Amino acid sequence: MKIDYTISVLGCGWLGLPLAKQLVEMGHIVKGSTQTATKLAVLHQQGIDPYLIEVQKKIKGTNLPHFFKSGVLIINIPPGRKRRDVARSHPRQIQAIIEKALIHQTKRILFVSSTSVYGNVNRVVTEADEPNPETASGEALVAAEELLLQETAFETTIVRFGGLAGADRKAGRFLAGKKEVKNGDAPVNMIHQVDCIGVLTQIITQEKWGYLFNACADEHPTRKEFYTAQAQLQGFEAPQFSKTDALVGFKEVSNYKIKQALSYEFLKPNPLNF
Repeated sequence: MKIDYTISVLGCGWLGLPLAKQLVEMGHIVKGSTQTATKLAVLHQQGIDPYLIEVQKKIKGTNLPHFFKSGVLIINIPPGRKRRDVARSHPRQIQAIIEKALIHQTKRILFVSSTSVYGNVNRVVTEADEPNPETASGEALVAAEELLLQETAFETTIVRFGGLAGADRKAGRFLAGKKEVKNGDAPVNMIHQVDCIGVLTQIITQEKWGYLFNACADEHPTRKEFYTAQAQLQGFEAPQFSKTDALVGFKEVSNYKIKQALSYEFLKPNPLNF
């Protein structure tokens, strides 16, 4: 049976905008938020009902009741890595969103998280592993996930994405031209934009609520293989990796659960072909 939800996408940036566009093409009524007034017209042109919304300790915006009154709320506002207080500020943002969701009786929430919640445990990690973040943004996401999961008035599905790549997010520039880069033999856990959109739309279509998923490509080439290939493909100077550096501090994220639950086949299974 086809599900025609009204869907609100909180955060129409690199992922949220093409996701919202895809949901419109699938026949959903889609509301999208941005913090930039000039971007409202862009959303409207894509068939997305645009809202100017800013999320801080409190949520500011126009017609907030209408935005939050939807069949599905997708929360796609990553922690600001440059903020020193991100471990506290981001959970406060999520708490403000939760309060609005409760007031307006949102029933389903899809939360975009990250595999940065796992520490570098030098082995394969799955959804059964306890989070052990090593960064402030990872700590922020763990706290945000816990806030959402403790609420029973709505169902929450959490998707922990690997490193994001594709479209105008060129992974080759991140290490371009750098010398003596460490940990070149560590596996990468990447996902292409098309698969981010693919798994999120399938969760909605298949009504997979109350789940926790990892989402990254099938293959895990080394950092040296991936970043060298991406730099060369995208016209950047290839990084040079340390020849004497030992392999330390890595994780390999399993995508087995999401593939089984959704019967999903990754469109970009090998990051070397991104």
